[in-house]
Amino acid sequence: MKTNANAIAFIMEGRRQRFRRWILVTGSLAALACMLCCAMLLLGNTIYPVQEVIRALMGEQVKGVSFAVNTIRLPRMLAGLFAGFAFGIAGNTFQTMLRNPLANPNVIGITAGSSAAAVFCIVILHTSNTVVSIASVIAGLATVLFIYVLSRGRSFSIGRLILVGIGIQAMLNAVISYLLLVGDQQDIPAALRWLSGSLNGSQMDDLPYLAITVLIFAPVILMLGKHLSILELGEQSATTLGVNADMTRIALIFSSVCMIALATATTGPIAFVAFLSGPIAKRLVGVGFSNALPAGLVGVNLVLAADLIGQFAFEVRYPVGIITGILGAPYLIYLLIRMNRKGSL
Repeated sequence: MKTNANAIAFIMEGRRQRFRRWILVTGSLAALACMLCCAMLLLGNTIYPVQEVIRALMGEQVKGVSFAVNTIRLPRMLAGLFAGFAFGIAGNTFQTMLRNPLANPNVIGITAGSSAAAVFCIVILHTSNTVVSIASVIAGLATVLFIYVLSRGRSFSIGRLILVGIGIQAMLNAVISYLLLVGDQQDIPAALRWLSGSLNGSQMDDLPYLAITVLIFAPVILMLGKHLSILELGEQSATTLGVNADMTRIALIFSSVCMIALATATTGPIAFVAFLSGPIAKRLVGVGFSNALPAGLVGVNLVLAADLIGQFAFEVRYPVGIITGILGAPYLIYLLIRMNRKGSL
């Protein structure tokens, strides 16, 4: 009995230590995100004092400051905040659910589906941002369904899903290239800036749909965090533990795709944020607790930090997607080499 009590005490102490680590990491990521948000509001061609920025945010008309902060910097910061969180938490959901770090929306073609629909609306139909958002969501869901059907075969295979997704992504990228060739010339620069993933030109009118989507579906993923961790053990184990695998998977995929599609429609496909956020959060948090919320915060920090680097670290200003692409491409190569050595590919 004493041995059993000692074992239980040891297990509980380990759980408390992991929980304290989760709290510390999550709190640190949230604090860093707040600092980056403040930097986005304060920094620009002109660095304004904190007091003047606060006055402008409170609605007071401050000459020069009100326009720069409320019209340019605040929408840019909010777009990076919501899009980064959406990319981060959705990417982690796909990677955890499918038990493969390559199974993220960028690699398996979901983002490309939303991008193709958005580019079609921009350069061919010349529609409003609302229509672009709706088309992106529909195209993202349709792409997921199409990839899932093609990867089923006689039985579901994660490896087959990834390979099919990569093929669909290549096809959709070809469609995007064709649309850029046949589209009106005056729309091409805007489409190319959008495809690179950028916070430039973000406006408050573009944000409500993204914000509402994140505020609705992110809590769904967080509430299903324990079920998501159980799904990582495999479908048979999840069913044995009382988890309705099919319904949970549908809810997670639908929530993730909606956030990814709206984020893509708002900021463009910011490269590798969905790919990097989950692994970084997992390294920081460790095992034992869901890393959905930390992954979303990592996504926020990646987007905001990359945007600040793109604006101020070089003589020429680069869109945020170029900076995240520079960070993510080496990690993808490293991951492929490591998985090949382990025989996972």
